[in-house]
Amino acid sequence: MSRPKERELDVARSFKPAREGLRPIKKVLVANRGEIAVRIIRTLKDMGIKSVAIFSNADKNSLHATIADEAICIGPASVKDSYLNKIQIINAALVTGADAIHPGFGFLSENPGFARMCEVYNIKFIGPTSRVMAMMGDKEVSKKMMKEAGVPVVEGSDGVVENLEEAKEVLERLGLPVIIKARSGGGGKGMRLVEDMDDLKRQFDSARKEAQNAFGDSGVYIEKFIKSPRHIEVQLMADEHGNIIHLGARDCSLQMNHQKVIEEAPPEGVDHAILNQLYETSIRAAKSVSYTSVGTIEYLLDQDGSYYFMEMNTRIQVEHPITEMITGIDIVRDQVLIACGERLAYKQEDILIRGHAIECRINAYDSDNNFLPSVGKIQALNMPGGYGVRVDSAIYQGYEVLPFYDSMLAKVISYGKNRAEAIKIMNRALEEFVVEGVKTNIGFNLKLINDPVFIENKYDTSYLERSIDDTRSL
Repeated sequence: MSRPKERELDVARSFKPAREGLRPIKKVLVANRGEIAVRIIRTLKDMGIKSVAIFSNADKNSLHATIADEAICIGPASVKDSYLNKIQIINAALVTGADAIHPGFGFLSENPGFARMCEVYNIKFIGPTSRVMAMMGDKEVSKKMMKEAGVPVVEGSDGVVENLEEAKEVLERLGLPVIIKARSGGGGKGMRLVEDMDDLKRQFDSARKEAQNAFGDSGVYIEKFIKSPRHIEVQLMADEHGNIIHLGARDCSLQMNHQKVIEEAPPEGVDHAILNQLYETSIRAAKSVSYTSVGTIEYLLDQDGSYYFMEMNTRIQVEHPITEMITGIDIVRDQVLIACGERLAYKQEDILIRGHAIECRINAYDSDNNFLPSVGKIQALNMPGGYGVRVDSAIYQGYEVLPFYDSMLAKVISYGKNRAEAIKIMNRALEEFVVEGVKTNIGFNLKLINDPVFIENKYDTSYLERSIDDTRSL
């Protein structure tokens, strides 16, 4: 694909906060790739703000680099030499004159060191401050802070577990099963379930190794494992003037290996009184750390209605589109406006939740062959559309699926007046979605949303792992 000519924009006229003391952002470097980079660039275009895409040598023909106003190569294919290279990204912002950086999700989005570098170089990091990010990104610190704020937390180790002997002492105190979690990062990386004391060493070493590789931090802690919970998360928006609101909640319980597979909003089947408690708790938690920007607090909800703080994601979430669908709010736009120093344009009573939305993640892997990754060129492609369908993606016919990066190709979002209608629309969308040249999980997702357990909304976080062999033959 050839790059279009850079658009001529009068940015100062098309986007300029009206009140004195605000920070008009004129050019944003998007420190990411794939569908989230495309999604951010599109909102920047709508706002009249120039965009700068970064890309690795392997990504030179990527969609995000093509549609941005400017694009700059920051290194070779390896993520550590490109999308995780803080110095190169800062240099790219300085060279192109970007006055802000949007990190998207993954990569450096929750890296306080990178946020601090932006602050030092007077580049606005579109997210919370490095201080808040460091506090909430450290699971040990965030858990202590949430306890102090009166937020329920899962019983566990008193901070990071340094060695196997300490881990054994924690298990003897908590009892089995337990879950080992990475201190830094998220997305299910560095998480291991321990159900047998004889398996502790293997899982402890494995969690530490994966945490080191994913986040550069091998620190782990241990928590009591809650059986068969729902995974519920609350979307927050907070400006720099002390105003915080929620945009409802999402149900992210359909998971495999601690990775979300299908998400829904709002959570159906969760008592409204419990949801209201979660909203109040989340806002209290965010206020306790003086949080700004958009963010998400994740909880485990057990079968008796008790809920426990898991973590706070100090960034835009993969599943943010389903919240946008039920609220009508462009979360990325408001994230940028908050970074400009704007006050929230809404009060809590202005947030109206209508209908139901579902998101299926489309990944390049072989669902029938142990979910092995698939790479290659997309030979044929048909994206779904029509009423109630949204697709966030960066793929096109001829796009090369590379082995260096995350396997997610697209997110399919369906919206209906209720859950049943959203499921029907998702059925139609997945049936229309054709990708030839690489293996995908489209068929697997189609089976999942027609699974009676899903349709009846009786699943929990461990459902897929309990029944994975059955789902292949639904």
